[in-house]
Amino acid sequence: MALLEVEDLTIGYQSQRGFLKAVEGVSFSLDKGRSLGFVGESGCGKTTLGMALMRLLPPNGRIREGRILFDGQDLLEKTDEEMRQVRWQKMAMIFQTAMNALNPVHRVNDQIAEAILTHNPSLGKQVAYKQVEGLSRLVGLSKHRLRDYPHQYSGGMKQRAIIAMALACQPKLIIADEPTTALDVIVQDQILEEIKNIQKEFDISIIFISHDISIVADVSHDIGIMYAGQLVEYGAREEVFESPMHPYTKALLSSYPTLTGEKAQLMPIPGEAPDLIHPPSGCRFFDRCAGARASCRTNPLVWLEITPTHKVFCYQCGRQCGR
Repeated sequence: MALLEVEDLTIGYQSQRGFLKAVEGVSFSLDKGRSLGFVGESGCGKTTLGMALMRLLPPNGRIREGRILFDGQDLLEKTDEEMRQVRWQKMAMIFQTAMNALNPVHRVNDQIAEAILTHNPSLGKQVAYKQVEGLSRLVGLSKHRLRDYPHQYSGGMKQRAIIAMALACQPKLIIADEPTTALDVIVQDQILEEIKNIQKEFDISIIFISHDISIVADVSHDIGIMYAGQLVEYGAREEVFESPMHPYTKALLSSYPTLTGEKAQLMPIPGEAPDLIHPPSGCRFFDRCAGARASCRTNPLVWLEITPTHKVFCYQCGRQCGR
């Protein structure tokens, strides 16, 4: 049984203009010890998906359809109190902005210890603070800085503190939402290496969310490409990178520089993503796709299986394959 199974998940936000479908019909699974990366441009639904898995959507957010099966249990059927027991103890999150995730008026070690004591009050403070020191060593954070306040930390140190907090209760799954945002490339590389080492050492499953496809490829076994609220391609890292099928995936790869192979002109993706309050019929990438045909707008899209692990959500791909 997979650790996490998401089935036909549809999530949206109620606004003054209407209901915005931020995520629509998304399905995927994640096995224990594996990592899955979601990549796509801003507004495609990546963060909404991560927050929905944690049941942390804002008041105007709604999960309209679907199921989230975690360790064999449907998280959507749990009460708020039951979800509080799941968060941090079984499933944790590295939030997008570490600067905002830490309380500015509490010392860093107190905040990490609080997460431990909330779920394991019988441990006692002395044991909890010893665990915090162990976590700091694990993420490369000096124990002599643990009693500092967040404003005394650099961006990289704050990110390490958030990773330590996510590991505090030894969860089975960590959702990392843009964990290297606003960090320089040297610190980015260090953080990514620490995440990979931690996953290997503790056999943790990771969902990695980013708009940077090169970062996702560095840490993920499998990759899901999202566009305008939909999952449009899904497969093993090598399959998606070496044999991309969806026009959006190809466009993403063409817009990033590479250090290997021949030099090529970068090709930005023209146009803008569609309005998700009134999404178009058919393929949502239609207006930006160089290979679009009229049938892409009118014919229903279906998942095309390229290999047992690689699939694409595109009418034109299926037509070219004769299916």
